[in-house]
Amino acid sequence: MSVAFTKEDSTETASETLLPDRPISPHPNLVTETGLKALQFQLEQAREAYETAQKIEDVNERRRQAAIPLRDIRYFAARVRTAQVIADPVSTETVAFGSTVTFRRKDGRVQKYRVVGEDEADPNAGSISFASPVARLLMGKAVGDECGASGQELEIISIS
Repeated sequence: MSVAFTKEDSTETASETLLPDRPISPHPNLVTETGLKALQFQLEQAREAYETAQKIEDVNERRRQAAIPLRDIRYFAARVRTAQVIADPVSTETVAFGSTVTFRRKDGRVQKYRVVGEDEADPNAGSISFASPVARLLMGKAVGDECGASGQELEIISIS
């Protein structure tokens, strides 16, 4: 029977429901306590969205509405399963995972970021991933240290 005569499967629906998995970073899945809670919350939201989609009567629409939540469930389940919770640093001597660091750029701009896991990083909200180029430059450095690469010069002003 031709696909044109079946309601359950269509080329259009298949392409809309077979979404590729979200890419998973090759870096260790380091997270703060807050980051783990956020991953668990996002996993729960994806599960709820999937359950809501399963209540849709039209098969094609149900598949379309379930595609993104199903992909997100796979991603967040993997991220929660592989999460390595790192406690907040006990010292402010050097920049470490979980530290908040204030630094001055070569052009005079002063910036302040907390070094966190990849899934919880949000530069606009003041957090950067430990795997980011800036965080890699800063890790292990102390107040007063200058570091840089590729014309990017940073001077650490404070660590908290």
